[in-house]
Order: sequence, then C-alpha cells, then structure tokens
Amino acid sequence: MHVDFQRDNLNKKELHYTLALQNVSNIGDITAKKLIQHCGSPEAVFKEKQSNLLKIDGIGTVVISDLYNKHHFFEAEAELEFINSNQINCLYFLEDDYPEKLKHCIDGPILLFQSGNINLKEQHIISIVGTRKITTQGISFCEELVEKLAPYNPVIVSGFAYGTDITAQRAAIKHNLQTIGCLAHGLDKIYPKVHKKYVDDIKRHGGFFTDFWSNADFDRKNFLKRNRIVAGLSEATIVIESAEKGGSLVTAEIANSYNREVFAVPGRTSDSQSVGCNNLIKMQRAHLLSNPTDVPYILNWQLNTEAKSVQKKLFVELEPDEKYVYNVLKDNGKLLLDVIALKANMPTYRVASLLLNMELKGIVRPLPGKQFEII
Repeated sequence: MHVDFQRDNLNKKELHYTLALQNVSNIGDITAKKLIQHCGSPEAVFKEKQSNLLKIDGIGTVVISDLYNKHHFFEAEAELEFINSNQINCLYFLEDDYPEKLKHCIDGPILLFQSGNINLKEQHIISIVGTRKITTQGISFCEELVEKLAPYNPVIVSGFAYGTDITAQRAAIKHNLQTIGCLAHGLDKIYPKVHKKYVDDIKRHGGFFTDFWSNADFDRKNFLKRNRIVAGLSEATIVIESAEKGGSLVTAEIANSYNREVFAVPGRTSDSQSVGCNNLIKMQRAHLLSNPTDVPYILNWQLNTEAKSVQKKLFVELEPDEKYVYNVLKDNGKLLLDVIALKANMPTYRVASLLLNMELKGIVRPLPGKQFEII
C-alpha cells in the first residue's frame, strides 16, 4: 500500500509514535518517509508485520533490526514530556504547516521542532552562511546585504554560529526582519553559550528550528546534519566568506543538490577567507554576488512600488525601438530572440543589442535558451 496525503496536526498519540520512529537506529529520514508512505502512518509502521516490511524496496533486516525495541517508546515519552512542558511546536513532514521548501528535500526531517514565532507563509526565505572568522569587510558586506534586502521583507536563516551567522541574524533583527536559527542540538540548550543573550530577540523576530532531541549529545558532527535544514528552508543560500574548506561550503553544496540558487561574495585571491567563495564561483557552483541588488534581480523579487515606478518611467527611459520590443514581450510573454526579431520586424542583431540595453535598464531579463521576458 502507498499513501500520499496532507493531514492536520498530530495528536499526542501520533506524535508519540513519530518520536519513537525517529529514535530508531538505522532508520534515517529517507527510510522513515518510505516506511510511512507505504504503511500510512508511524503507528502503522510499528504494527506492520516484519515480513511485509521486508518486501519494501531497500528495506532489509539490518534496517528494521531495532524497530521493535520497546525502549523507543519510553524515550519518546520522556521527549514528549519535554515538548509539552516547554511549549515546543512539532512540525510533521506531511502537515500543512511544515516548511514548504523543506517538503521537497528527500532527506528533510520527518519531525521538526520549533520554538519562537515563525511564519514562513508566502515569504521570501534566504540563508546567509559563512566563516566563523568573518573579516571586517565580510561583516560590512553582510550588514549592507541585509539592509538592502530589507524592503523585500525576507526571512533570514542561518546556523546561529559565531561570525557570519550571528552577524546576519543580528542585522535581520536590526531591520525588523524575521530570522531563524537552525540548531545542531536540542532546544534545551544554546551553543555557543555566549549567544544566549540573542535568544529572546530572535524568538521575538522568528525563532529556532532543530530536528535534534533534548537528550541528544552535543557533537560537532551535528553541524553537517543541521546544514541540510539551513539549505532546505531557503530559496537561495548566500556564502559571505569561506576558507578553502568549511561548513558553509557544505551548506552551499547541499543547496545545489536541492536545485536552489547559491550566491558567493568574491574576494582577493590572496585572502584566505575568500578562497572558498572564489572556488564556488570558478566552478560555477554559485552566482557571483558583488552587489546586494544581484539577489532580488536573479531571484526575481519585485516590490510593488518599484513596479509602479518602472511603469511610470518606462516610456521615458526607452528609445522608440526599445518600446516596440517591450510591447512585443508584453503582448506575448517570454519569447526566443529570433521570434522577438520576427514579430518586431527587425534584424536579430539589432534586437539583441536593444535587449542588452533594456536588460541594463532593468526592464527585461534573459532566460535559458536565448529567451527573454519583461521583469
């Protein structure tokens, strides 16, 4: 049986079974989803005959060897007590309130724990990551980036770590934006401890996400697991600075694997904290981010006030032939270069030149396959 559905919030019993499944060794999020989709619910997974589970593709005796151990339910009961006593919100991967972009990540957690006041509905969401040893120049660019993006009201996601992460999140608070800290531990602790002073402000302007239980041992290896949530929540990941190796590069690679946009701020080849960003750009794994306005341009973010302003000034800014090309695109939507030239009754080389001028004016944008559209 295969089940594919959306559902309402988990009740206490369902949450208990989900926690128990999440606690089973050898069953990660990908396998747990496969079992749930096949059986219909976490409860049904535990009640299904072992012989039937073994018929599922990719499920062997080693995978489910720990499934029927009753201690999972005892530990789940203790975690449920922590959740209830601390008013933790639990987001199940098949629920409507589970982050939409994370639903499309194959390894997204089956259960996400939330504290604070987070609203991701119809929001632009970006992740800002980078080295813990951020330079003065990196701090300046990060703060300017958040300031310039503030009119678009994005949600700023990061890992609540030293350096770039906390710089981005403090800048978000300064500009009254939502910000989310993704933690590599449970919601019963804060790391680094020195950042405890920012917790209340972040909860007022968003909150925290984690898929770690309160009894999880703190381990630096958890950072890698945390990074998939940082990348998965967002439509784009921005790397401010990075050495040749670092966690932010892993986050960028995960974002690429999710087919999300990645941006990297370039730096001098002699700067150790720019090597990672320069390599991302060189290997075409990230857009070059030299100006904060590159982000809304590439992500196609628009402000209503800007749209009205462009509309008012449009025919003042455009030359007669540019106006003609604009009207062709306005009437037909995105078109191939050759088709635009045909409809405008102009040589292709002339239309290409006009489109370049219009792109520089912020009126049109190029698309893959030599297509163009109005912004």
